[in-house]
Amino acid sequence: MTAFLIDTLTAFDLAILIYFLAVNTIYLAFTLIAFFRLRSHRRRWTTRALGGVMRSPATPGISVVAPAYNEESTVAESVRSLLLLNYPLFEVVLVNDGSKDRTLDVAVRTFDLVRAPATFEQPIPTQPVRGVYRSISGPDLVMIDKENGGKADAINAGINGARYPLVCVIDADSLLEEHALSRAVLPFIEDPETVAAGGIVRIVNGSRVERGRVVDVRLPGNPLAAVQVVEYLRAFLAGRVAQSAMKMLLIVSGAFGVFRRDAVIRAGGFRTDTIGEDMELVVRLHRIYRERGAHYRIVFLPDPVCWTEAPDTVAMLKGQRNRWQRGTLQTLGFHRRMLFNPRYGSVGLVGLPYYLLFEGLGPILELAGYVLTMVGVVLGLIDIVFAQLLFLAAVVYGTLISLLAVVLEELAFRRYPRMLDLIKLAAYGIVENFGYRQLTTWWRFMGTVDYFRGRRDWGVMTRKGFSQ
Repeated sequence: MTAFLIDTLTAFDLAILIYFLAVNTIYLAFTLIAFFRLRSHRRRWTTRALGGVMRSPATPGISVVAPAYNEESTVAESVRSLLLLNYPLFEVVLVNDGSKDRTLDVAVRTFDLVRAPATFEQPIPTQPVRGVYRSISGPDLVMIDKENGGKADAINAGINGARYPLVCVIDADSLLEEHALSRAVLPFIEDPETVAAGGIVRIVNGSRVERGRVVDVRLPGNPLAAVQVVEYLRAFLAGRVAQSAMKMLLIVSGAFGVFRRDAVIRAGGFRTDTIGEDMELVVRLHRIYRERGAHYRIVFLPDPVCWTEAPDTVAMLKGQRNRWQRGTLQTLGFHRRMLFNPRYGSVGLVGLPYYLLFEGLGPILELAGYVLTMVGVVLGLIDIVFAQLLFLAAVVYGTLISLLAVVLEELAFRRYPRMLDLIKLAAYGIVENFGYRQLTTWWRFMGTVDYFRGRRDWGVMTRKGFSQ
């Protein structure tokens, strides 16, 4: 019996060792692809190219849709920053999704909003619209006040009310950089059959914000927020740049994405019965266009920047990661027929299987590997040398990937010019793999459990407002 148990544990730990080697090697490959892709991108889309966008009469108009629910602490700063965007033709569509705080009052008072007749069509069904407000101080701001229906429903209401062919979907608690729209529109100008483009999301905690602009980029003083900077760099600059290059990008972040309005309407809008509405819509667009056999592009751009407030308490971060995990599993369940299906190209054969194995099942495999290895070592059932190999593959290799993400940021953008900040980033890249990654693995595991239990609520994210 003991020999059987030893053989079983050894076989399982060998599988976990292969898993860790695979996931980290894939991310190493992503990092290398991203390095060359970023070099090409920076040479191609220069300041001169952006100037051409600003001057061209063919540049499409963009409606910036910002859903807001209980955002009284950030809505004024966020909308003010949106109105200052440097783009030739755009509007801001703020959607108050039945907020229970003073979001509506703050917006009306700050931007001189007055009630106006609702005259637009509503091709995507939503919760009832209670009123439409327009600014008397500027024509580029409209606010839709509606019954609460959740984030996706609010976005759909904003898309209904948008008057331009492109819609930029952001969170109302986010800040776009001045030239974010000019950079995000480039794929649509390059290829009119582009249906979606995502920009990079960066963490604003700790940075100085003045009049809706991040004027001094700094690392968060809160360690929990600071370690997420490394996570975001790895996910966006390595993961999504590479996945976009491989034509299998499955997420355009709900915090900042640009879509063709007609494509979203034909797809039925954002799905309201999921908490992962951003990923689900992108996968659905892949599915629709692949089944039609139509040419399309869904891309990621590394330089249009959206600044967002990251969770800085354990409770909020735990809720966020639980929600992300449930949203991923929901999307994989909705579109399971695409898995390993050659009809859907690299999305079905590589992209979705990657998310199933390393994101969907990853927390279960990782947690089981940690627990059984420790138990096996304590009971003397697993060779200590093998346990050390597992540690190297899971922790040391993962640390290398995190450090490479920091190097990629420094080589490509240098958003953190202070040497002390770079040293801190490198330190957090190391610390992340010694406790933090295991903790988030546990939260994601509990998200998996909650998914199979049928939990569908979005949870609570309390905002503190932007630093001044």
